[in-house]
Amino acid sequence: MTLTQIRTLIAVTQHGGFSAAARAIGVSHSTLTSQIQMLEREYGAELFHRRGRRVELSALGVQLLPMARRMLALESEMRLLLDDSGQMRRGTLRVGAVGPYHVTEMIESYHASYPGISLSLKLGNSEVVLDDLDNYVSDVAVVASREPDDRYHMQSYANYPVIAFLHVGHPYARRESITLKELADQPLLMREPGSTTRKALEEAMKKHRATPNVAMEIGSREALREAVARGLGVGTVSQSEYVPDPRLRPLRIEGNLVSTHIQVCCLRERRDSRLISSFFEAALQARATRNDP
Repeated sequence: MTLTQIRTLIAVTQHGGFSAAARAIGVSHSTLTSQIQMLEREYGAELFHRRGRRVELSALGVQLLPMARRMLALESEMRLLLDDSGQMRRGTLRVGAVGPYHVTEMIESYHASYPGISLSLKLGNSEVVLDDLDNYVSDVAVVASREPDDRYHMQSYANYPVIAFLHVGHPYARRESITLKELADQPLLMREPGSTTRKALEEAMKKHRATPNVAMEIGSREALREAVARGLGVGTVSQSEYVPDPRLRPLRIEGNLVSTHIQVCCLRERRDSRLISSFFEAALQARATRNDP
């Protein structure tokens, strides 16, 4: 088994086929196909199911993929160490985040310190972002986490209350705040179950014996905001991520009973990587220069 074969396996999986993978990594279709065939023949194993133009991982391929990703991640760290003696002059860092607001501050700080390092950013809810971290798709993550987890090294960045927001024509629009019980009685527009903001709200309501009236689940902040702007219900969001809109009215939840805690995290086993630790350093620098109200 070679690293070239491992890269080929990952490329075919990511791009869903041999032709697309060959174009993406800049090799011929025949070269790429032969790499997979040699790997399968060497071990007498089937890694992909071919169904016409469709290619899907076999059960064995699914088991192999996370290990392949870990091997490439280790190779990247070895190249960084050997090529530049750990001086952080070159390399690629993959970042996952639950939203653009905080991570953009960190990336700005990081780029100022390490201009030679290429950064890639992928957004998703906390569940998706942490899955990417577990599978070595991302190196570091910026999440809104409430509970410690032994799998991860976590570094606190900021804490924010969760607020409600509603249409300006809503009966509560002239108010400054809303109680948790009043909020539970409203038709709530909620993010998908993997959202940490939703989890925090549901935990607070359960603790205070309020049952949420979930009118709709919506899979993105932008779509949820538009639904609220059209009067379809009441939404909630971390105060730091609320985007002012003349159609909307934000309301504080009385008692500050719901909050999110922004964390920078990585797999605990990878914390000592120079590439990963450099992002934690940049996050500390960004936090020191923040100017929250």
